Amino acid sequence: MSAQCIGFDTSNYTTSAAVFDGAAGENRGRLLTVAPGELGLRQSEALFQHAKRLHLMVEQLRQEGLVGEIAAVGASTRPREVEGSYMPCFLVGEGQGRALAAALGVPFFPCSHQQGHIAAAAWSAGREDLLDVPHLAWHLSGGTTELLYVRPSGHLVEAHVIGGTQDISAGQLVDRVGVAMGIPFPAGKGMDALSCQSAREDRFAVKLKDGQFSLSGMENKIRGMLESGADRADCARYTLETIAWVLIRATRWAWEQYGRLPVLCSGGVASNTLLRQRLGALEAVFAPPQYSVDNALGVAILAHRALERGARA
Repeated sequence: MSAQCIGFDTSNYTTSAAVFDGAAGENRGRLLTVAPGELGLRQSEALFQHAKRLHLMVEQLRQEGLVGEIAAVGASTRPREVEGSYMPCFLVGEGQGRALAAALGVPFFPCSHQQGHIAAAAWSAGREDLLDVPHLAWHLSGGTTELLYVRPSGHLVEAHVIGGTQDISAGQLVDRVGVAMGIPFPAGKGMDALSCQSAREDRFAVKLKDGQFSLSGMENKIRGMLESGADRADCARYTLETIAWVLIRATRWAWEQYGRLPVLCSGGVASNTLLRQRLGALEAVFAPPQYSVDNALGVAILAHRALERGARA
């Protein structure tokens, strides 16, 4: 087995560990436990669950015979690669990653959660070449709906926000609507399945200006529909059609500003069936669903790129 890099990601939704050897990679992850009816976790609870579970992800990889000689360790240490970006739950992955690297005498390479998403999406879609050229990327998750202009920066990528939501994220909208309909949090999979039971294709007219838009009005609209007795499947479909259409319009706006660059879609919301169909018309690049959701594979990939390019730890 070739020398590997191991990566950790301890986001606000999932505990995960992954290995990557330059050609193949494997990720093992587990969603954090959220009480029925709740819309998320306090950071203290998320951190506690990560601390209890991260070693289990590594043990699972080893038990499956997937761990070889570790040449470097990586971890996501913050949500984005911008000043002031911070979330306590990432301290678990960073702390355990630094300790493991020190014990093994190998380099430790940090990255942001967002950079990991981009790397995992590009590699798993067979488009690792995108990490070395400018492109556009949608980061669509429970806490983020950002349209990014991405360009290479050494073994990493620089991601600059050029558009997206001004209030709640697409993931928050999906979760809030889903929980209001009795779907367990996180509601993405349930909303996906429910929307497939509807043929409704109309949508809410979300305003778009300079790549920015708001989804809070959409939430109020859906709640009103539910209170009026609208079909749950129709409400799910209406929500996702609305999100898809505004993402398409924002992408076209970005093409007018930056040229028709390739579009990469990452984040848990990017695993949605309808969104993949609608944005597929723009030839957008999607990761397989298991690498759209939070995972550590991108972290391990970026650590391996750092090792290959002789980056300083």
